Amino acid sequence: MRYYKMRKLIIITLCLAWMLPIAAREIFPVPKGDFAPRTYTALRPCSPIIIDGRLDDESWQKTPFTEDFVDIEGEPRPKPFLQTRVKMLWDDEALYIGAEMIDPHIWGKLTQRDAVIFHDNDFEVFIDPDGDTHDYYELEINALGTVWDLFLIKPYRDRQQVAVNAWDIRELEYAVHIEGSLNDPSDTDQAWYIEMKIPMQTLQECAHKEIPPPEGDYWRVNFSRVHWITIVQDGIYHKVPTRPEYNWVWSPQGLIAMHYPERWGYLFFSHAKAGSDYVQAKIPEIETAKEYLRQLYYKQKQYEMDHGKYARNLRQLRAKKLRYRGRKVPLKIERTSQSYIITLGPTKDLPRMCIREDGLLWLP
Repeated sequence: MRYYKMRKLIIITLCLAWMLPIAAREIFPVPKGDFAPRTYTALRPCSPIIIDGRLDDESWQKTPFTEDFVDIEGEPRPKPFLQTRVKMLWDDEALYIGAEMIDPHIWGKLTQRDAVIFHDNDFEVFIDPDGDTHDYYELEINALGTVWDLFLIKPYRDRQQVAVNAWDIRELEYAVHIEGSLNDPSDTDQAWYIEMKIPMQTLQECAHKEIPPPEGDYWRVNFSRVHWITIVQDGIYHKVPTRPEYNWVWSPQGLIAMHYPERWGYLFFSHAKAGSDYVQAKIPEIETAKEYLRQLYYKQKQYEMDHGKYARNLRQLRAKKLRYRGRKVPLKIERTSQSYIITLGPTKDLPRMCIREDGLLWLP
């Protein structure tokens, strides 16, 4: 009897010891919702493009817009009250981006390059050509045409000091066109437009894949529009200090964080010209296996926060093996005191792929 009482006391003590840290423990932010990034197929221009911000060239007129932007968290967050959408084209020389932002009150204050542009209303571009979540590009621009371009070695979640602000997109061409007036609260504006020509040569530096892209290749990209609520005082726009900014994006992130590159959309490249028929590409099935590895990466993040070390098996992570085309895929976890590598596959249908503690995913 004494043994069973002692055993019960130990179980209760262990349960309480587990419950207390859980209530106060640090939680690693994980995207909510299903993995369902948006897709877009970029065609080649059918005629020359003049970078003037107007999007009225023949090639742009024959190029469809993306879907309207949504809240960064996706469903069930409210639909943005101002429309935003994007077009894309490409050739061997550059990636072309055209953005339309409906706005009744267009303003901007920041004029110094590489200032933190999202402190104004802005438009942002994120590009990760090889989709490994490392070595990716960010570009922000406001209605004044002030640019902040930076290079990210890794997402902020994986290491501090990952952004290279001194990096510039060499030979970048861009223009802003405003339907209305800038910094004039006395009237009602219609929209502002941004047109960009980003050189392929610059993107090639850290793309880790063939540039220009071959037919059917795909990159991971996303776009964000930051919008602040303003009031007018003495004829000048001022942000309402108690109101946070809105974050509207092309492909929803599932959380308020743009630096989860694995949640960005898929940009496919077609050699067809604008205005011609083409087949809309679909996300390759292999991407579901990559998403499975990234879910394990999230679980390892949480496990390390809870236990001070990484898990050594799926049972500790409370995860199941991946089934790919009806078959379970072999998986191995190798860990040290401060790192790990999870290897998935190979199988007949799936190549070997790996992910490590800083989120880098690669095919050996």
